[in-house]
Amino acid sequence: MPKAHQSIAKSAFSGLLWTKQFYYYDVFKWLFGGPGEPKPFRAAARNFTWQHLTNRHVISMPDKWEYPWYAAWDLAFHMVSFVEIDPYFAKEQLLLVLRENYMHPNGQIPAYEWNFSDVNPPVHSWAVWNVYEKDKLRTGKGDTKFLEHAFQKLLINFTWWVNQKDKHGTDLFEGGFLGLDNIGVFDRNHMPEGVSRMQQADATSWMAMFTVNMLRMSLELAKTNKVYEESAAKFFRHFLNIAWAMHHIGKKDISLWDDEDDFYYDVVELSNGATSRLKVRSLVGIIPLFAVEIIHKDLFEQLKEFKIRAAEIVRTRPDLASLISNIEEANKEGNYLFSIMRGYRLEKLLIRLLDEDEFLSDYGIRSLSKYHKDHPFVFQHNGHYSIHYEPGESRSNMFGGNSNWRGPIWMPLNYMIIQSLRKYYSFYGPTYQYEFPTGSGKKLNLNEIANELTKRLVRLFEPNSEGKFQYHADDRNKLFSKDEHFKNHHLFYEFFDGDNGKGLGASHQTGWTALIANLIMEMKESES
Repeated sequence: MPKAHQSIAKSAFSGLLWTKQFYYYDVFKWLFGGPGEPKPFRAAARNFTWQHLTNRHVISMPDKWEYPWYAAWDLAFHMVSFVEIDPYFAKEQLLLVLRENYMHPNGQIPAYEWNFSDVNPPVHSWAVWNVYEKDKLRTGKGDTKFLEHAFQKLLINFTWWVNQKDKHGTDLFEGGFLGLDNIGVFDRNHMPEGVSRMQQADATSWMAMFTVNMLRMSLELAKTNKVYEESAAKFFRHFLNIAWAMHHIGKKDISLWDDEDDFYYDVVELSNGATSRLKVRSLVGIIPLFAVEIIHKDLFEQLKEFKIRAAEIVRTRPDLASLISNIEEANKEGNYLFSIMRGYRLEKLLIRLLDEDEFLSDYGIRSLSKYHKDHPFVFQHNGHYSIHYEPGESRSNMFGGNSNWRGPIWMPLNYMIIQSLRKYYSFYGPTYQYEFPTGSGKKLNLNEIANELTKRLVRLFEPNSEGKFQYHADDRNKLFSKDEHFKNHHLFYEFFDGDNGKGLGASHQTGWTALIANLIMEMKESES
């Protein structure tokens, strides 16, 4: 590994360790005071329904300066990096937020301090499986005790999602802003009058990913405890149901996938029963890429009960199975591909994803297509709502203030995109090639594309022609590029400008931006 890359990774891990902080918050005492204490005056009884919650632990924070509190989905990404340097802490943290004094009795994982009831993407299962796999690869033995503990609590959380965020029982999910702040054309927690509901492409895809993660964990646990074969069959069926539902919405039987644009969109249902796609090209339509897993045929042969049950589901509902990529056909290495995206849709999605006039920036994947710079999307229904490409700080205070998902580059979702491409590559192999960038005539396989995307993200942390780190390219007073206390030390920003790579948001949010270290190591591994 080049010394410059080693330095970036070392800085990332150092900053990650710095995010650890003792955190104490007893909601009941905060609301009502402790024994013998006068009752505090709380003008707004924030987190009133979380009176069971007592935090008294060392926890990984997003940024100890600007965000000195934990956030559930941030923490999940942190642990995927932490496992590389402190596997014990990574596993302990993932189990911590699933404890009875953290997780709500109804099964919800606390989001963050100012509103534990907000909904973050369900990435906890993804983090648990990643930590388990990375730890197993390092030690040669899987920590099934950790996996089983996490799985049992994640079952409760999965049930909360099904009961609370699929209110109509149709396997289509709503989660509001889902951590993506202002990515919607309007606030998805407070929809305009006359919009009765929204079927979110990202919420439904996150749940498809949650489901396939639980399926994979079930199969792993079933190796030593056959009882888990039943859980595997349950999640296999859930996975098929979600895939089917994504293409059969409402009276018009509308799909989240748009055949004209070859992209996934949110669908709104109006109070008069009409349905309409919100044709915004954003990460919302890329997230279906994450619902992918590779399972080897030997595992099916080992787990006879699951194989029988899965075959029965496929036999009785072939219409469900037809929507999933190659669940009955192994490749020459004996691998099966579980994905809600068939090969055709993957190819079409990549055309947009790898287009420099759309998602592909010199420094990674943008959160909103640059197409919307000249073509704003407008939604008019009891009001005028629009969304256009904003590569830097947000121009509105919708939800996240300056936190902007309408153009900038965010490391965690870039990491998940690259990880997903590597999984698809392990099934399709080197012979399946795609243009990179779109329109260039240059074709690469998915592993090579993952490496090229990684190189663009790494470019953020490399000196440019002026000798400045790209995220400080506008350092006019040269504090960061010349001062001896700054010039050789990296900052890990919350997100980055979609055009020039400038660091934005919190400057010490090493937590999920530390994933650059994972990307560097995984690129090195893939190249060797």
